[in-house]
Amino acid sequence: MRKVSYTNLNARQQENYNFQKISSILADYGFSTIRLNDDWQGADFIANHIDGKTFLKVQLKGRFTIDKKYIDNDIWICFPNKNDWYLFPHDKILSKIESKFNYFDSLSWKNGGGYSIKFMSKKLRDILIEYKL
Repeated sequence: MRKVSYTNLNARQQENYNFQKISSILADYGFSTIRLNDDWQGADFIANHIDGKTFLKVQLKGRFTIDKKYIDNDIWICFPNKNDWYLFPHDKILSKIESKFNYFDSLSWKNGGGYSIKFMSKKLRDILIEYKL
């Protein structure tokens, strides 16, 4: 057997790879995951906690992302950054970063309704630190 190179995978294969990786990490926190075929209520998968009460609707991304379409939908955003994984409540982080970054002045936010960045600043990492898995 040979390990695959993530960069050699196509977009769909990368999403499958990321889902398997984050499912393994979430298992360490008492979650099992259910993959959804059609972005149900904005989610790519559901994370069910062993407490029987906690269910997270999770949107899996390849990088830090915020989007107007996730507002008021109780969505958690999950993404890798270097060797780390983050899982954060979209609306809570949106309100925390609103006055600290110019993301909301960008054309992508104003015209497309979303914003994403591949490389996080230290300032953003400091805000997301409590959501690092």
